[in-house]
Amino acid sequence: MGISVNGSVREVTSPDHRLLVDWLRDDLGLTGTHVGCTTSQCGACNVMVDGEVVKACTVLVASCEGSEVTTIEGLGTPEALHPMQAAFKSAHGLQCGFCTPGMVMAGIAIANAHGPDVSEATVRHELEGNLCRCTGYQNIVAAIRAGARAMAEAGLLKEPA
Repeated sequence: MGISVNGSVREVTSPDHRLLVDWLRDDLGLTGTHVGCTTSQCGACNVMVDGEVVKACTVLVASCEGSEVTTIEGLGTPEALHPMQAAFKSAHGLQCGFCTPGMVMAGIAIANAHGPDVSEATVRHELEGNLCRCTGYQNIVAAIRAGARAMAEAGLLKEPA
């Protein structure tokens, strides 16, 4: 069956107990998904599985059979960034960059859940469990709010359930 990763079906030949983050990084070479804490505390390993943000350090690759996994590498290109990536760039929502891929993925989930007019308070609440040791979050919050508006303008927001 396999797993669709960034639009390409990949066969899984890893043991059932292998973590999604390790499979993505070590087997597929998708190193944009970072390993931070390995205990589900930091969010550096956030990816989308079937459109929902998950911490890849807590998901077994075997549980993703038949799913669509999207990593930071699957969002845009250097020439054509995803609107959330572009918002992080323009709002200076990064410093060292280690947490940025996970924050971008969380930002997309926040935008999809709350729409283009998401409040600062909502973004801050939704970012609990996503750690940044450098920025103080002000520019990350601004980037997510701008990214949500840009996603709406581009027609990329999910319709509410």
